[in-house]
Amino acid sequence: MEWYIYILVVAVGFFAGFINTLAGSGSLLSLPLLMFLGLPANTANGTNRIAILLQNIVGVASFKNQKLYSFKQDLWLSVPAIIGSIPGAFMAVDMNESVMKTTIGILLLTMFLIILFKPDSWLKGNVETQKRPTILNIIIFFFIGLYGGFIQAGVGFFLLAGLVMGAGMNLVRANAIKILIVLAYTPIALSVFIYFHQVNYLWGFILAVGNMTGAYIATKVAVNKGSRFIRYILLITLFIASIKLLGGF
Repeated sequence: MEWYIYILVVAVGFFAGFINTLAGSGSLLSLPLLMFLGLPANTANGTNRIAILLQNIVGVASFKNQKLYSFKQDLWLSVPAIIGSIPGAFMAVDMNESVMKTTIGILLLTMFLIILFKPDSWLKGNVETQKRPTILNIIIFFFIGLYGGFIQAGVGFFLLAGLVMGAGMNLVRANAIKILIVLAYTPIALSVFIYFHQVNYLWGFILAVGNMTGAYIATKVAVNKGSRFIRYILLITLFIASIKLLGGF
């Protein structure tokens, strides 16, 4: 393998980690790259989880230092997502991508329109500690975990929607809780891929170098720029991700 390929993987990991932490769907960059390197789709999906895990360890540590967590309450939302991620990861071992991509693309495009035409629901919100989740929250985050265990790409958008529109958080705090939830279920999903020998450790750790760097910078940007800036990033990434999944490019 040529030396510049390793640099390319780190660079793509940086952008993926930045986008994943600030909005979502950075895996739409890293997954095609891993498949370009010769990994089967399922192995690329599993390998990407190494970078996601290490990226979110860095992101959570950085957001914690900026005092955006109240772990006693925040971890409640992780429980249904963890439970959902287990069957989701087993489903991913033999996944069929075509129908899934179209469905997700339509959902992301719908979310784009909601954020575009109803900005108030995304710019307002409570930065204070949230109460324990309702039954509806538990159901929503179970299915988000199911999806996240199945395939990582796009899960950040659904988590943000659940946290902002379902739990009433503002976008800055929602971003912090989002990566905490992903960090909680990723080791379980990764262990399933490891069990089925669908992880390439070399590329996973090289990709993680970029992801971790991008995540650290994104946490600083999120806090410094605030909800309005994050909304613009969301709109851009949602539009690009939805068009890509619908076969636009």
